[in-house]
Amino acid sequence: MKQNAGHVAVEAIKKKLLGKTLSYREIFSIMDEISHERLGDVLTTYFAAAGFTEGFTPEELYYMTKAMVATGEKLHFDGIVADKHSTGGVAGTRTTMILVPIIAAAGFTIPKNSSRAITSPSGTADTMEVLSPVTFSIKEIEKIVHKVGGCIVWGGHLGLAPADDVIIQIEQPIAFESYDKIIVAVMAKKIASGATHVIFDVPVGPTMKIQHFRDAEIIAKKFAFLAEKFHITVVTDINETRQNAGRGVGPILEAKDVLQVLEHKNERPLALEAKALRLSGKLLDLCLESAKQKTSQTGEELAKDILYSGRAHAKMREIIQAQGGDPDVESTDLHPGRHHKEVTARKKGRVTGIDNKQMSIICRILGCPTDKSAGLYANRRLEDQVDRNDILCTLYSSDKWRLEEACQTMNHVPIYTVS
Repeated sequence: MKQNAGHVAVEAIKKKLLGKTLSYREIFSIMDEISHERLGDVLTTYFAAAGFTEGFTPEELYYMTKAMVATGEKLHFDGIVADKHSTGGVAGTRTTMILVPIIAAAGFTIPKNSSRAITSPSGTADTMEVLSPVTFSIKEIEKIVHKVGGCIVWGGHLGLAPADDVIIQIEQPIAFESYDKIIVAVMAKKIASGATHVIFDVPVGPTMKIQHFRDAEIIAKKFAFLAEKFHITVVTDINETRQNAGRGVGPILEAKDVLQVLEHKNERPLALEAKALRLSGKLLDLCLESAKQKTSQTGEELAKDILYSGRAHAKMREIIQAQGGDPDVESTDLHPGRHHKEVTARKKGRVTGIDNKQMSIICRILGCPTDKSAGLYANRRLEDQVDRNDILCTLYSSDKWRLEEACQTMNHVPIYTVS
């Protein structure tokens, strides 16, 4: 039987390479072989490449999503289950860790399975790991969520849509990922997590993963198509992004940003707070409407009330404790690497560009995400006026040689443009 299934999968890949449309049986056979790691790297790569240029039809996307879910594990929750996903590619914008406690404090279930960094300085799971463990079994996650209403855990080992985890490993070395693959993978993970209401954050910008609004609109339509097929209520937030919303980039620095927002510190990154509130508000609007909860507040007004009253911070402490962390941890307890270097402006002018991709390269050289204390603090933002020798950013690492390499690399890979 396995040999027959493998033959069907191979023939289906050949068919797709010729630009032909696949049936559900053919796509299921491919997903089944990939998820059980029977297909091999070469054939898996052929499949990943087959849909890159022409993409897949809407029905093929539906079949792929359905097959990814069918070949993996699932989480089980009752009632409204909220979730959030970003198409990513933005360093230092950790909105999920603010959104989750807001939604949970509002009384809605939100089991957030997050990823680790592949090419970025830190994933949500890497950042949350600064505050608590993130690796749990499916039963442990269900127990945590039933107790406190939400979680922020690493989903990469759970077996939710496992075919996607294999394909990611294939694509990662050459950063080879089609929009269709992103859409299918995201939807499959949400369905497997039991989500009923989802907000999709789609940042668009010249140094982001998605660089053009027309591509973002196509992605939003495909998300909506699949969501309707699987009876999930969604809203998509397409937003122009020219810089990271937080000040910190790297696990500890991003966790510090998050706690400063939850603690309502004066020095908190206001752009990060604003984006987290906007996304939380849109998700709450969806949930409140379905729950038929009458309120005089909009979703964003409710989100602000929950954040500013301290209820979101209290809920985050509950989540941290339920996941085995220290619930009393504060932003002032978090310290970046002991080796640091201030990067200064070479001339007087205005900050006209911050390159997100270059920032990620430098932070990876510093040791992110393995070195939790490595990273970058953005002392200056877009449109800031600077004098010569003003500090643009500060680099941190626990390894002085990595710091030296990052400083030398910045001479050829500049992050800031001052003009």
